[in-house]
Amino acid sequence: MQGVGFRPFIHGLANELGLAGLVGNDVEGVFIEVEGAAGLVDAFLSRLRSDAPPLAVIDRVDATAIAPTGRRGFTIVDSLHGGARRALVSPDVATCDDCLVELFDLADRRYRYPFVNCTNCGPRFTIVTGVPYDRPNTTMAGFAMCPDCRREYDDPTDRRFHAQPVCCPACGPTVSFWRWKDVSRSVIHRQNAEEEGDAALCAAVEALRDGKVVAIKGLGGYHLAAIANDEPAVSTLRARKHREDRPFAVMVADLGAAHALAHVDEGEAALLTSTPRPIVLLHRRQDAPLAPSVAPGNRFVGVMLPYTPLHHLLARGVGAPLVVTSGNVSDEPIAYRDDDALERLSPIADAFLTHNRPIHIRTDDSVTRSFRGRELPVRRSRGYAPRPVRLPIRVRRPVLACGAELKHTFALGKDDHAFVSHHIGDLENYETMRSFTEGVEHFCRLFDVHPAVVAHDLHPEYLSTKYALEIAGVDLVGVQHHHAHIASCLAENGETGPVIGVAFDGLGYGVDSTIWGGEILIADLADFERVCHLESVPMPGGTMAIKEPWRMAAAWLGREDAAGLAVRERHADHWDTVASAARAAINAPVTSSAGRLFDAVAAITGIRDRVNYEGQAAIELEQATDPSVGDAYALAVDDIIHARDLVHAVADDVRAGVDVGVIGARFHNALAQAVVDAADAVRQHRGLETVALSGGVFQNQLLLERAVGGLQSASFRVLLHSQIPPNDGGISLGQLAVAASADSR
Repeated sequence: MQGVGFRPFIHGLANELGLAGLVGNDVEGVFIEVEGAAGLVDAFLSRLRSDAPPLAVIDRVDATAIAPTGRRGFTIVDSLHGGARRALVSPDVATCDDCLVELFDLADRRYRYPFVNCTNCGPRFTIVTGVPYDRPNTTMAGFAMCPDCRREYDDPTDRRFHAQPVCCPACGPTVSFWRWKDVSRSVIHRQNAEEEGDAALCAAVEALRDGKVVAIKGLGGYHLAAIANDEPAVSTLRARKHREDRPFAVMVADLGAAHALAHVDEGEAALLTSTPRPIVLLHRRQDAPLAPSVAPGNRFVGVMLPYTPLHHLLARGVGAPLVVTSGNVSDEPIAYRDDDALERLSPIADAFLTHNRPIHIRTDDSVTRSFRGRELPVRRSRGYAPRPVRLPIRVRRPVLACGAELKHTFALGKDDHAFVSHHIGDLENYETMRSFTEGVEHFCRLFDVHPAVVAHDLHPEYLSTKYALEIAGVDLVGVQHHHAHIASCLAENGETGPVIGVAFDGLGYGVDSTIWGGEILIADLADFERVCHLESVPMPGGTMAIKEPWRMAAAWLGREDAAGLAVRERHADHWDTVASAARAAINAPVTSSAGRLFDAVAAITGIRDRVNYEGQAAIELEQATDPSVGDAYALAVDDIIHARDLVHAVADDVRAGVDVGVIGARFHNALAQAVVDAADAVRQHRGLETVALSGGVFQNQLLLERAVGGLQSASFRVLLHSQIPPNDGGISLGQLAVAASADSR
């Protein structure tokens, strides 16, 4: 992995041991020649791994004996640029403690400089334009180092030795603050006056304290920020961004401030302070000083710590939690080019805090959570991408996996590495599609991959599928959506199967042309067999049933069985028509989706009839559930999980006035037990002892806890995600693994 201070480390280690030689970067990684006494060379090889820099990832060490040259001294030589590229590129790394000390040291020449970095921290992936990772191949190429920075860069004993983004106020990027006129926001004019440097930072802090919405240029794109305890400011941001209910993330200055907002255990604290600095989903404190509009009706709050010097300066300057959300209008990709940001964000932001260091590739913040002490990613992006996932098989010919439609990522496979992209978004508009295609081109250049095999989803209307089918001169591999989910779980766990795969999600195109989503599979990387699934039901109105969960309640209950339910009364004008259309299969594709089952229960219990974002009904059902309740509805399982009886039991409890928290618990517990029962039935017939859980429904902490606990109590070995999200953000990895497996046969 280049960009992690490995050459300076090698230089120091060789000099410490008195060895002669050289070290340099090339397109494969790092090359080293060392010369000296045999025992010292052996010690060098041993410490190469044991003493490596904290950010270094050593894939392997190939050592070859060569004839001594009599070389004296040890040097870092110029990078070599020829040949096939195999070098890895580091993700962006949060500001290290040493740089933070300098940032707030009055006597330091980088005091309050928003671009402090060193070999151990700072931008990487978002500024890299090519490899080897040298300054000319980054967006820092346009900033010539001043004499002081050059001395640090050239000094092998300095922390900034060969740190490519090294800079200071005399030679590096600068920040600027722009205000906007016209309160009506119908016409936006930039004021002539600008603040730059520290004055710009102070102006941004003042604007935030005054309740303004400020667009801030970060590492991988623009954020929109507002004071998180100021309800007018947060609700204004929410209204302008057209984001009705989806929770906002909150940035706090340090771990102590995070504890004031949420309950933080040891694993969650480790995630918050890790070098990727993701947004971590935490159990919110009831007395947390947050505006109601930050996370409406949600027991969780997404919290992150500052990860750039700019964010540290703002967080400390404001002295209060900040809403920090992606700089976009809902459903658009994050803005990262300055002109585009000014055009798209000016109707939202009152002011801009920007800078003149270009961002080469847009990268959203990552989102994660802790489950039983392990990381469970929700969105893998900044700080993680493009770190590769090691595959359990070797890729014979380079593979491009085009991913799914929602929470889109793509992946490239080469040798035994899968390079899973940063989060792209939902492929539902031109801008997001362009982000996808530009990302593929960039990754192919960066990792020198020329795909010979292209994997895609079976859904013919996915834009990612259409993109794949238009690529000439490649072998195409269609991969069933839920097979890809299980294959992604296998791949990141270093296994090939077979396993009992449980794939629960919102939807995926099945091999029978129906919509799947509640699947029990026997799967390995090569193939799968569908052995059990949730009872199928029509989706009245097709995609309208996703946006209006009450339609799924009508499909499950029909006309007569909904008598006495408030959900029917709320939709009395349309209920019978929708229920009849479902029964007659008119514009009502059949689905076995677990996500749509959650939607039906959420509507019947009065939690949510219409959604404003994907998965909202299921999320709010989980939020309303009482986790202390151990009761469960009866749920029969054979080759079908007979959910109709489950839905009717929910309806009966609603009529009887049972508390929603109890109903939710009985529902979750029943579904978790059905997973165990289905797995046990497969074990009895096929002898398999390992279960892999994947799909977006398993982001539900309560369901996941109940299912894992039940499976382990039944002596199953359980595979979970910890590197790649279980949702559709992991589909590309699964597609890649399946295609590589097929290509190796």
